[in-house]
Amino acid sequence: MNTSLDNLTHKMQRAALGKIVDVALSRAEQDREKTMCQLVDAAKQFYGSGFSDETYENAKKVLTDPNSKWTKLINCVLDQTDPHVARTTALNLGYEAFFRGTKMIRENRVKYQCNIPWLILFDPTSACNMHCVGCWAGEYGNKNNLSFDDMDKIVTQGKELGVYLYMLTGGEPLVRKKDVLKLAEKHNDVQFAIYTNSTLIDEPFCEEVQRLGNIAFMLSIEGTPETNDARRGEGHYAAVMHAMDLLKKYGIIFGTSICYTRQNIEAVTNDAFMRLLCEKGAHFGFYFHYMPVGNEAAPELMPTPEQRKYMIDRIRYLRSSACDIPFYPMDFQNDGEFVGGCIAGGRNYFHINSAGDAEPCVFIHYSNANIHDQSILEILHSPLFMAYHNGQPFNKNHLRPCPMLENPELLEKMVHETGAHSTDLQSPESVEHLCEKCKAYAADWQPTADEIWSHHKIRESRYENYKDWKPSQPLD
Repeated sequence: MNTSLDNLTHKMQRAALGKIVDVALSRAEQDREKTMCQLVDAAKQFYGSGFSDETYENAKKVLTDPNSKWTKLINCVLDQTDPHVARTTALNLGYEAFFRGTKMIRENRVKYQCNIPWLILFDPTSACNMHCVGCWAGEYGNKNNLSFDDMDKIVTQGKELGVYLYMLTGGEPLVRKKDVLKLAEKHNDVQFAIYTNSTLIDEPFCEEVQRLGNIAFMLSIEGTPETNDARRGEGHYAAVMHAMDLLKKYGIIFGTSICYTRQNIEAVTNDAFMRLLCEKGAHFGFYFHYMPVGNEAAPELMPTPEQRKYMIDRIRYLRSSACDIPFYPMDFQNDGEFVGGCIAGGRNYFHINSAGDAEPCVFIHYSNANIHDQSILEILHSPLFMAYHNGQPFNKNHLRPCPMLENPELLEKMVHETGAHSTDLQSPESVEHLCEKCKAYAADWQPTADEIWSHHKIRESRYENYKDWKPSQPLD
């Protein structure tokens, strides 16, 4: 198909799906069950055999059950989301990223024989107005910024490969509010998600975000006022509460970004905390295991094996039908079994820092590529990224997925063999120094992880490396 015809088909499909979404949203108040069935049917129409018939039918069954966890969660989100925001998110995240984008990505993985990610993270700036304990970003200072043209290049080239979801990290991304809004307006077919400390969210900004409709937020918070402010500074907890109130008022979608440590793990997972998040309007979020990255890291914050086991059990309970809290948590380190292990190195995502360095993971500060002089596709073919592509999964036990935290000898080997250099913007850290901090942790965690994994029912159909995947295989 030629480009002009392809673009016409794309516009027609988006317009057609837009009409379906409009009808579904207009009827949502009267008949939510029918609305959910219509949306699943629309998904099948546009994505077809990408998923099995059984998958579509199971989705209908779950989404039309008024007592299911998913139904309750979706109802909460629909009830508080501005209609324009809901429509734009459905088109950008649902159609562009999930349906059309995934098709393009799968084709391009075969075509280019490298990892093609589903999302790209990038840092608009290294500047941050906070100095959280154990965080490398607060030490960088306002030294580096991606220009608007840099960010535009990332999104433009990413879309050509099928990437329609972009997450902004930092630093504090909202230091660059003006350019972030400009980027979201230019690429109004893309979904953006911003990881933020919340302190720069105000009413004028919310008004613009509501008008655009294609920006969501992940707010950093760590439990109670005491556990949160102990790491993030006095007054931060109150700032997050205020930001949540503003985002809910304007019908803007937001969730949480929570770093769990040895000191706060119970505070950020207990029932009272989860219910508070739901009351404030957050119904989903990412949990991140504390990583000892950087020369100024605090390894003593790393959870114990017992705490990590608790985290695995707790997250699965919170997602289960046994829990009545309408919140869906995702655990970046412990959900490897659902995504085939490590997702970094472009397998499902990668990171570009504020100096333009392309890093395989937001926690892995080594690179042989830079967006200033290489394209996204060239980055994905760079030595370190290809080492990820060829080496994944790094462990058949997906509770030990990371080449740094649980398999530090593998990261050390890849960095040496590819000649990757440290991209730490403040104090370059040798890979030996980084991995040495992880060796004792990896050894302590292995027996517990292996014991848990021995009782898991292994998902044989789950892909683990895209070089082994065939285009005819559905992603079940």
